[in-house]
Amino acid sequence: MNHSMNQATNHLVKHLDYLLRPATLDDLDTIERFSKASTFGIHTLKPGRARLAERLERSHKAFAGTDSFHGDEIYHFVLEDLNAGRIVGTSGIVTSAGSNGRFYCYRNEFSVHASEELGISNREHTLRLCEDLSGHTLLSSFYIEPEYSATLAPQLLSRGRLLFIRNFPHLFAERIAAENPGLCDELGNSPFWNALGGRFLKMPFPEAEQRTGGRSKSFIAELMPRSPIYVSLLAEDAQWAMGQLHPDGELPFGILVSEGFDVDSFVDIFDGGPIAEARVAMLKSVVSALDVTLKASADLEQDPYLVANMDRSGFRATLTRASVVDNTLQLTPSAIERLGLKLGSSACAVNVSDT
Repeated sequence: MNHSMNQATNHLVKHLDYLLRPATLDDLDTIERFSKASTFGIHTLKPGRARLAERLERSHKAFAGTDSFHGDEIYHFVLEDLNAGRIVGTSGIVTSAGSNGRFYCYRNEFSVHASEELGISNREHTLRLCEDLSGHTLLSSFYIEPEYSATLAPQLLSRGRLLFIRNFPHLFAERIAAENPGLCDELGNSPFWNALGGRFLKMPFPEAEQRTGGRSKSFIAELMPRSPIYVSLLAEDAQWAMGQLHPDGELPFGILVSEGFDVDSFVDIFDGGPIAEARVAMLKSVVSALDVTLKASADLEQDPYLVANMDRSGFRATLTRASVVDNTLQLTPSAIERLGLKLGSSACAVNVSDT
Protein backbone atom coordinates (compact mmCIF):
# COMPACT_ATOMS: atom_id res chain seq x y z
CA MET A 1 0.00 0.00 0.00
CA ASN A 2 1.48 3.38 -1.00
CA HIS A 3 2.04 6.39 1.26
CA SER A 4 -1.16 8.21 0.26
CA MET A 5 -3.25 5.09 0.90
CA ASN A 6 -1.59 4.69 4.29
CA GLN A 7 -2.55 8.28 5.14
CA ALA A 8 -6.14 7.65 4.08
CA THR A 9 -6.36 4.47 6.12
CA ASN A 10 -4.88 6.17 9.17
CA HIS A 11 -7.48 8.92 8.83
CA LEU A 12 -10.26 6.32 8.87
CA VAL A 13 -9.04 4.43 11.93
CA LYS A 14 -8.87 7.13 14.59
CA HIS A 15 -10.71 4.63 16.77
CA LEU A 16 -11.77 1.09 16.02
CA ASP A 17 -14.11 0.43 18.94
CA TYR A 18 -16.78 -1.13 16.71
CA LEU A 19 -18.56 -4.41 17.35
CA LEU A 20 -20.77 -6.38 14.95
CA ARG A 21 -23.09 -8.78 16.77
CA PRO A 22 -26.49 -10.49 16.38
CA ALA A 23 -29.44 -8.15 16.88
CA THR A 24 -31.85 -8.75 19.77
CA LEU A 25 -35.31 -7.49 20.68
CA ASP A 26 -33.58 -4.93 22.90
CA ASP A 27 -32.38 -3.30 19.66
CA LEU A 28 -35.90 -2.97 18.25
CA ASP A 29 -36.33 0.76 18.96
CA THR A 30 -33.08 1.63 17.19
CA ILE A 31 -33.75 -0.64 14.20
CA GLU A 32 -37.23 0.84 13.86
CA ARG A 33 -35.66 4.30 13.77
CA PHE A 34 -33.21 3.12 11.10
CA SER A 35 -36.09 1.68 9.02
CA LYS A 36 -37.81 5.08 8.98
CA ALA A 37 -34.61 6.85 7.96
CA SER A 38 -33.49 4.40 5.27
CA THR A 39 -33.90 5.02 1.55
CA PHE A 40 -37.18 4.03 -0.04
CA GLY A 41 -36.53 0.77 -1.85
CA ILE A 42 -34.45 -0.90 0.89
CA HIS A 43 -36.73 -3.89 0.47
CA THR A 44 -36.07 -5.72 3.74
CA LEU A 45 -35.85 -2.82 6.18
CA LYS A 46 -39.37 -1.42 5.97
CA PRO A 47 -41.03 0.52 8.80
CA GLY A 48 -43.43 -1.48 10.93
CA ARG A 49 -42.68 -2.40 14.52
CA ALA A 50 -44.51 -5.74 14.46
CA ARG A 51 -42.78 -6.82 11.24
CA LEU A 52 -39.36 -5.81 12.56
CA ALA A 53 -39.97 -7.57 15.88
CA GLU A 54 -40.93 -10.76 14.04
CA ARG A 55 -37.76 -10.45 11.98
CA LEU A 56 -35.61 -10.15 15.10
CA GLU A 57 -37.30 -13.17 16.68
CA ARG A 58 -36.60 -15.23 13.57
CA SER A 59 -33.02 -14.03 13.61
CA HIS A 60 -32.58 -15.04 17.25
CA LYS A 61 -33.80 -18.56 16.45
CA ALA A 62 -31.47 -18.78 13.45
CA PHE A 63 -28.38 -17.77 15.43
CA ALA A 64 -29.31 -20.07 18.32
CA GLY A 65 -30.15 -23.05 16.14
CA THR A 66 -28.03 -26.09 15.44
CA ASP A 67 -29.69 -27.13 12.19
CA SER A 68 -28.24 -26.85 8.74
CA PHE A 69 -29.62 -24.86 5.81
CA HIS A 70 -33.42 -24.82 5.49
CA GLY A 71 -33.83 -21.69 3.37
CA ASP A 72 -36.15 -19.55 5.46
CA GLU A 73 -33.67 -18.32 8.09
CA ILE A 74 -32.83 -14.67 8.64
CA TYR A 75 -29.69 -13.44 10.38
CA HIS A 76 -29.85 -9.81 11.50
CA PHE A 77 -26.86 -7.87 12.84
CA VAL A 78 -26.27 -4.55 14.55
CA LEU A 79 -23.10 -2.49 14.68
CA GLU A 80 -22.14 -0.83 17.95
CA ASP A 81 -19.81 2.10 18.45
CA LEU A 82 -18.53 1.08 21.87
CA ASN A 83 -16.72 4.37 22.30
CA ALA A 84 -19.99 6.31 21.88
CA GLY A 85 -22.09 3.67 23.61
CA ARG A 86 -24.72 3.29 20.88
CA ILE A 87 -25.82 1.29 17.86
CA VAL A 88 -24.92 3.01 14.60
CA GLY A 89 -25.87 0.52 11.88
CA THR A 90 -27.66 -2.68 10.95
CA SER A 91 -27.47 -5.34 8.23
CA GLY A 92 -28.75 -8.82 7.54
CA ILE A 93 -28.59 -12.09 5.65
CA VAL A 94 -31.52 -14.00 4.14
CA THR A 95 -30.43 -17.59 3.61
CA SER A 96 -32.43 -18.24 0.46
CA ALA A 97 -34.02 -15.77 -1.97
CA GLY A 98 -37.63 -16.65 -2.66
CA SER A 99 -37.89 -19.24 0.11
CA ASN A 100 -41.62 -18.48 0.35
CA GLY A 101 -42.01 -18.34 -3.41
CA ARG A 102 -39.83 -17.76 -6.46
CA PHE A 103 -37.52 -14.76 -6.51
CA TYR A 104 -38.11 -12.72 -9.66
CA CYS A 105 -35.86 -10.16 -11.31
CA TYR A 106 -34.96 -9.00 -14.82
CA ARG A 107 -31.95 -10.42 -16.61
CA ASN A 108 -30.17 -8.14 -19.07
CA GLU A 109 -29.97 -9.80 -22.48
CA PHE A 110 -28.90 -8.66 -25.93
CA SER A 111 -29.98 -9.87 -29.35
CA VAL A 112 -28.99 -8.91 -32.89
CA HIS A 113 -31.56 -8.32 -35.62
CA ALA A 114 -30.17 -8.03 -39.14
CA SER A 115 -31.40 -7.71 -42.70
CA GLU A 116 -28.89 -8.58 -45.43
CA GLU A 117 -31.19 -7.11 -48.06
CA LEU A 118 -31.35 -3.71 -46.36
CA GLY A 119 -27.85 -3.86 -44.96
CA ILE A 120 -29.12 -3.05 -41.46
CA SER A 121 -28.01 -4.67 -38.20
CA ASN A 122 -29.36 -3.68 -34.79
CA ARG A 123 -28.21 -4.87 -31.38
CA GLU A 124 -31.19 -4.74 -29.04
CA HIS A 125 -31.10 -4.62 -25.26
CA THR A 126 -33.92 -6.67 -23.72
CA LEU A 127 -35.11 -7.52 -20.23
CA ARG A 128 -36.34 -11.02 -19.48
CA LEU A 129 -38.29 -11.88 -16.35
CA CYS A 130 -36.36 -14.70 -14.71
CA GLU A 131 -35.96 -16.79 -11.56
CA ASP A 132 -32.19 -17.17 -11.86
CA LEU A 133 -31.50 -15.87 -8.35
CA SER A 134 -34.04 -18.07 -6.59
CA GLY A 135 -32.21 -19.97 -3.87
CA HIS A 136 -29.29 -17.54 -3.69
CA THR A 137 -28.36 -16.25 -0.25
CA LEU A 138 -29.22 -12.54 0.01
CA LEU A 139 -27.39 -9.74 1.77
CA SER A 140 -30.04 -7.38 3.09
CA SER A 141 -31.07 -4.45 5.30
CA PHE A 142 -27.84 -2.42 5.19
CA TYR A 143 -28.10 0.92 6.97
CA ILE A 144 -25.47 3.01 8.72
CA GLU A 145 -25.78 6.45 10.28
CA PRO A 146 -24.45 9.08 7.84
CA GLU A 147 -21.72 10.40 10.15
CA TYR A 148 -20.01 6.99 10.03
CA SER A 149 -19.90 6.70 6.24
CA ALA A 150 -16.32 8.02 6.02
CA THR A 151 -14.97 5.55 8.61
CA LEU A 152 -14.16 1.85 8.40
CA ALA A 153 -17.43 1.02 10.20
CA PRO A 154 -19.33 0.29 6.93
CA GLN A 155 -16.65 -2.25 6.00
CA LEU A 156 -17.31 -4.14 9.23
CA LEU A 157 -21.08 -3.84 8.85
CA SER A 158 -21.07 -5.27 5.32
CA ARG A 159 -18.07 -7.58 5.18
CA GLY A 160 -18.48 -8.97 8.69
CA ARG A 161 -21.52 -10.82 7.31
CA LEU A 162 -19.32 -12.44 4.69
CA LEU A 163 -17.03 -13.80 7.39
CA PHE A 164 -20.07 -15.28 9.14
CA ILE A 165 -21.09 -16.97 5.89
CA ARG A 166 -17.50 -18.11 5.34
CA ASN A 167 -17.34 -19.64 8.84
CA PHE A 168 -20.68 -21.48 8.49
CA PRO A 169 -20.98 -22.41 4.80
CA HIS A 170 -23.46 -25.23 5.51
CA LEU A 171 -26.04 -22.61 6.51
CA PHE A 172 -26.00 -20.77 3.19
CA ALA A 173 -26.11 -21.20 -0.58
CA GLU A 174 -22.99 -21.35 -2.74
CA ARG A 175 -24.05 -18.20 -4.59
CA ILE A 176 -24.99 -14.86 -3.10
CA ALA A 177 -26.85 -11.75 -4.24
CA ALA A 178 -27.77 -8.29 -2.96
CA GLU A 179 -30.55 -5.95 -4.07
CA ASN A 180 -29.61 -2.29 -4.37
CA PRO A 181 -32.04 0.65 -4.42
CA GLY A 182 -32.82 2.15 -7.81
CA LEU A 183 -33.78 5.71 -8.63
CA CYS A 184 -36.92 7.11 -7.05
CA ASP A 185 -37.91 10.38 -5.40
CA GLU A 186 -38.84 11.03 -1.77
CA LEU A 187 -42.46 10.06 -2.46
CA GLY A 188 -41.46 6.75 -4.00
CA ASN A 189 -42.06 7.69 -7.63
CA SER A 190 -39.89 5.46 -9.81
CA PRO A 191 -39.41 6.14 -13.54
CA PHE A 192 -38.68 2.46 -14.17
CA TRP A 193 -41.79 1.31 -12.33
CA ASN A 194 -43.99 3.89 -14.02
CA ALA A 195 -42.86 2.72 -17.46
CA LEU A 196 -43.07 -1.01 -16.85
CA GLY A 197 -44.43 -2.58 -13.66
CA GLY A 198 -47.05 0.10 -13.07
CA ARG A 199 -48.58 -0.50 -16.50
CA PHE A 200 -49.39 -4.13 -15.66
CA LEU A 201 -50.06 -4.01 -11.93
CA LYS A 202 -52.11 -0.79 -12.02
CA MET A 203 -50.76 0.45 -8.71
CA PRO A 204 -48.12 2.98 -7.60
CA PHE A 205 -44.62 1.82 -6.70
CA PRO A 206 -45.00 2.31 -2.89
CA GLU A 207 -48.11 0.12 -2.82
CA ALA A 208 -46.43 -2.63 -4.85
CA GLU A 209 -43.44 -2.53 -2.49
CA GLN A 210 -45.71 -2.75 0.53
CA ARG A 211 -47.59 -5.76 -0.83
CA THR A 212 -44.42 -7.81 -1.18
CA GLY A 213 -43.99 -7.86 2.59
CA GLY A 214 -40.26 -7.49 2.04
CA ARG A 215 -39.64 -10.78 0.24
CA SER A 216 -42.12 -12.62 -1.98
CA LYS A 217 -42.66 -11.18 -5.43
CA SER A 218 -44.51 -14.15 -6.87
CA PHE A 219 -47.63 -12.13 -7.63
CA ILE A 220 -45.55 -10.14 -10.12
CA ALA A 221 -45.23 -13.15 -12.42
CA GLU A 222 -48.99 -13.48 -12.62
CA LEU A 223 -49.33 -10.05 -14.22
CA MET A 224 -46.03 -9.28 -15.95
CA PRO A 225 -45.25 -10.41 -19.52
CA ARG A 226 -42.95 -13.41 -19.92
CA SER A 227 -41.74 -12.38 -23.35
CA PRO A 228 -38.60 -10.20 -23.66
CA ILE A 229 -39.15 -6.49 -23.09
CA TYR A 230 -37.33 -4.25 -25.56
CA VAL A 231 -35.63 -1.48 -23.60
CA SER A 232 -35.72 0.88 -26.58
CA LEU A 233 -39.54 0.92 -26.34
CA LEU A 234 -39.55 2.19 -22.76
CA ALA A 235 -39.83 5.87 -21.89
CA GLU A 236 -36.51 7.69 -22.00
CA ASP A 237 -36.45 8.43 -18.27
CA ALA A 238 -37.02 4.73 -17.55
CA GLN A 239 -34.19 3.73 -19.90
CA TRP A 240 -31.89 6.16 -18.14
CA ALA A 241 -32.95 4.97 -14.67
CA MET A 242 -32.56 1.24 -15.44
CA GLY A 243 -29.57 -0.20 -13.64
CA GLN A 244 -28.88 3.15 -11.96
CA LEU A 245 -28.18 3.31 -8.24
CA HIS A 246 -29.91 5.58 -5.76
CA PRO A 247 -27.23 7.93 -4.33
CA ASP A 248 -27.89 6.63 -0.81
CA GLY A 249 -26.89 3.14 -1.96
CA GLU A 250 -23.43 4.08 -3.24
CA LEU A 251 -21.56 3.17 -0.05
CA PRO A 252 -22.73 -0.46 0.38
CA PHE A 253 -22.75 -0.94 -3.40
CA GLY A 254 -19.11 0.12 -3.62
CA ILE A 255 -18.17 -2.46 -0.98
CA LEU A 256 -19.89 -5.18 -2.99
CA VAL A 257 -18.08 -4.14 -6.17
CA SER A 258 -14.73 -4.25 -4.36
CA GLU A 259 -15.60 -7.75 -3.13
CA GLY A 260 -15.98 -8.93 -6.72
CA PHE A 261 -19.76 -8.99 -7.22
CA ASP A 262 -21.12 -8.87 -10.78
CA VAL A 263 -23.44 -5.86 -10.97
CA ASP A 264 -24.35 -5.84 -14.68
CA SER A 265 -26.47 -8.95 -15.22
CA PHE A 266 -29.66 -8.38 -13.21
CA VAL A 267 -31.97 -5.50 -12.25
CA ASP A 268 -34.83 -5.26 -9.79
CA ILE A 269 -38.35 -5.71 -11.15
CA PHE A 270 -39.65 -2.74 -9.17
CA ASP A 271 -37.26 0.21 -9.43
CA GLY A 272 -34.70 -1.19 -11.90
CA GLY A 273 -31.88 -0.97 -9.35
CA PRO A 274 -28.80 -3.17 -9.97
CA ILE A 275 -28.70 -6.56 -8.28
CA ALA A 276 -25.21 -7.73 -7.34
CA GLU A 277 -24.43 -11.45 -7.69
CA ALA A 278 -21.42 -13.64 -6.99
CA ARG A 279 -20.09 -17.02 -5.98
CA VAL A 280 -19.32 -16.95 -2.24
CA ALA A 281 -16.04 -18.80 -2.61
CA MET A 282 -14.72 -16.12 -5.01
CA LEU A 283 -15.37 -13.06 -2.83
CA LYS A 284 -12.25 -11.20 -1.71
CA SER A 285 -13.03 -11.34 1.99
CA VAL A 286 -13.61 -15.09 1.78
CA VAL A 287 -10.51 -15.74 -0.31
CA SER A 288 -8.32 -13.49 1.86
CA ALA A 289 -9.60 -14.67 5.26
CA LEU A 290 -7.09 -16.50 7.44
CA ASP A 291 -7.75 -18.96 10.24
CA VAL A 292 -5.61 -17.67 13.11
CA THR A 293 -4.77 -18.14 16.78
CA LEU A 294 -4.98 -15.03 18.96
CA LYS A 295 -2.02 -13.50 20.77
CA ALA A 296 -2.01 -10.23 22.71
CA SER A 297 0.03 -7.27 21.50
CA ALA A 298 0.15 -3.60 22.49
CA ASP A 299 1.58 -2.41 19.17
CA LEU A 300 -0.96 0.04 17.70
CA GLU A 301 1.03 0.81 14.52
CA GLN A 302 -0.01 -2.40 12.80
CA ASP A 303 -2.47 -2.85 9.92
CA PRO A 304 -6.25 -2.64 10.45
CA TYR A 305 -7.85 -6.10 10.50
CA LEU A 306 -11.43 -7.29 10.45
CA VAL A 307 -11.57 -10.19 12.92
CA ALA A 308 -14.46 -12.55 13.70
CA ASN A 309 -14.90 -15.37 16.17
CA MET A 310 -16.06 -18.83 15.15
CA ASP A 311 -19.20 -18.92 17.32
CA ARG A 312 -22.63 -19.12 15.65
CA SER A 313 -24.89 -18.02 18.51
CA GLY A 314 -22.31 -15.70 20.06
CA PHE A 315 -20.94 -14.30 16.82
CA ARG A 316 -18.79 -11.21 17.19
CA ALA A 317 -16.69 -9.29 14.67
CA THR A 318 -14.57 -6.21 15.20
CA LEU A 319 -11.93 -3.95 13.69
CA THR A 320 -8.51 -3.74 15.30
CA ARG A 321 -4.87 -3.02 14.67
CA ALA A 322 -3.13 -6.36 14.29
CA SER A 323 -0.48 -8.38 12.46
CA VAL A 324 -0.20 -12.02 11.41
CA VAL A 325 2.92 -14.09 12.03
CA ASP A 326 2.84 -17.83 11.29
CA ASN A 327 -0.98 -18.00 11.50
CA THR A 328 -0.93 -16.17 14.82
CA LEU A 329 -2.85 -12.89 14.98
CA GLN A 330 -1.29 -10.36 17.29
CA LEU A 331 -3.90 -7.85 18.48
CA THR A 332 -4.78 -5.77 21.51
CA PRO A 333 -6.25 -7.39 24.65
CA SER A 334 -9.30 -5.12 24.36
CA ALA A 335 -10.03 -6.46 20.86
CA ILE A 336 -9.79 -10.04 22.14
CA GLU A 337 -12.26 -9.14 24.87
CA ARG A 338 -14.67 -7.55 22.35
CA LEU A 339 -14.72 -10.83 20.45
CA GLY A 340 -15.63 -12.75 23.60
CA LEU A 341 -12.43 -14.79 23.27
CA LYS A 342 -9.27 -15.56 25.21
CA LEU A 343 -5.59 -15.84 24.36
CA GLY A 344 -5.01 -18.90 22.18
CA SER A 345 -8.59 -18.90 20.82
CA SER A 346 -9.25 -19.49 17.14
CA ALA A 347 -10.67 -16.76 14.88
CA CYS A 348 -10.63 -15.62 11.27
CA ALA A 349 -9.14 -12.35 10.07
CA VAL A 350 -8.93 -10.17 6.96
CA ASN A 351 -6.44 -7.34 6.42
CA VAL A 352 -8.67 -4.35 5.60
CA SER A 353 -5.86 -2.46 3.87
CA ASP A 354 -5.32 -5.32 1.39
CA THR A 355 -8.89 -5.52 0.05
